[in-house]
Amino acid sequence: MENCFDLGIIGGGPAGYSAAIRAAQKGLKVVLFEKTAMGGVCLNCGCIPTKTILHCTDLYKNLKKADKFGISAAEISIDYTKILNRKDELVQKLQKSLTKLVQSYGVNIVNAEAKILDKGKIEAQDNTYLCKNIIISTGSKPASLRGIETDGRFVLNSDHILNLSEIPQNILIVGSGAIGVEWARIFSSLDKNVTVIEFAPRLLPLADMDVSKRLERLFKKNRIKFFTGTKIESIKEKYVTLSDGQVIMPDIVLLAVGREPVLPQTSVKLVMDGKFIKVNENFQTNEPDIFALGDVNGKVQLAHSALHQAIGVVDYIAEGKNVHFCAQKVPSVIYGNPEIAWVGKTEKMLEGQNYKVSNFPVSALGKAIADDEIDGFIKVLSVNEKIAGAHIVCPEASSLIHQFALMIGNGLKVEDVLNTVFAHPTYSEGVFESVLGLDKMSLSLPQNV
Repeated sequence: MENCFDLGIIGGGPAGYSAAIRAAQKGLKVVLFEKTAMGGVCLNCGCIPTKTILHCTDLYKNLKKADKFGISAAEISIDYTKILNRKDELVQKLQKSLTKLVQSYGVNIVNAEAKILDKGKIEAQDNTYLCKNIIISTGSKPASLRGIETDGRFVLNSDHILNLSEIPQNILIVGSGAIGVEWARIFSSLDKNVTVIEFAPRLLPLADMDVSKRLERLFKKNRIKFFTGTKIESIKEKYVTLSDGQVIMPDIVLLAVGREPVLPQTSVKLVMDGKFIKVNENFQTNEPDIFALGDVNGKVQLAHSALHQAIGVVDYIAEGKNVHFCAQKVPSVIYGNPEIAWVGKTEKMLEGQNYKVSNFPVSALGKAIADDEIDGFIKVLSVNEKIAGAHIVCPEASSLIHQFALMIGNGLKVEDVLNTVFAHPTYSEGVFESVLGLDKMSLSLPQNV
């Protein structure tokens, strides 16, 4: 049986389902292939389940200091089984909702593994689909370390950890990127002993140096041990030997060392860029009618980056508009308390240029003092009177960072930002104050600070 479509999409994650909806909105006939569950890594074993658990543990942690706010909350306890049940229920609910959303646009969803037979031809469940254009959005899986095998019992990856029914007392986390930091925060909130090792010379190596330093301080405050410039030399039984000679005995090891692409079955030879599918500025592979979006192209492995790529590529297919995508304009967020977020350039990237920097402490905000959330800052960088980067450690950072993303994305000048009125008392005032600070004009800090 043959079916003809304007667009065939392999993978139903953020890139795939966003492309399907956008293409249908543009009047294209679309078929989407998803072999497991709609939503991809983000919905099923990434963003949503992790943030659900993290929110529960943050709430538990905050309740333990309720007395400070005049609230009696004695004998607080946590039932991790209920947390896991809540996580599963929310994921299932969102899966069903997402499927209905995509189908509401008339998109054909095929629940089967797809193979690219030839240019413009996809096979699934013994059926052949003729597609004028093909999008590969097959996502990623947890990366591994050479010589260290995950078994789901002692050495776990980020998929395994989501379904761990009981949390042991002593946990070793390998890697201090977003996954490692968020799980360190979850375990710490549950009063577990957490140790993080990072091969790079500092925590969160992709972040601005000031963010890394503040995270170190936050880890110490929460009694999370960490070792930088360190790696695992060997694991024998439950003895973990580190590169500095230390031997530790955790109850479990979580490998949080990034993600690697899941490549589709294809008879078409695609040019690779290392492990990733190589694409041009319009996300075309070496075959112009085959595109690769999201984690498989390795540009920025974040759900919102994949969604943005999908919109741009569909508009290119439907209307011939070139894709405008800049990795440095994609915000990064790490959840927990306080949140961490950044967008644009770091100070390291601006070395050798004439730039300004302002670092505003959230402890100077009335809202932060009222909330008892005074540990953090809002840092902003400018070049030629335009906002070039922002780095935030504070409550609501996941929302605040988009104010800076809009500034950078639209090339706003400092004076444009300062013409905006920011409400009081809010954490957003810190955005205003940090921009004022570029010219040492903050209204909430003493002179010469």
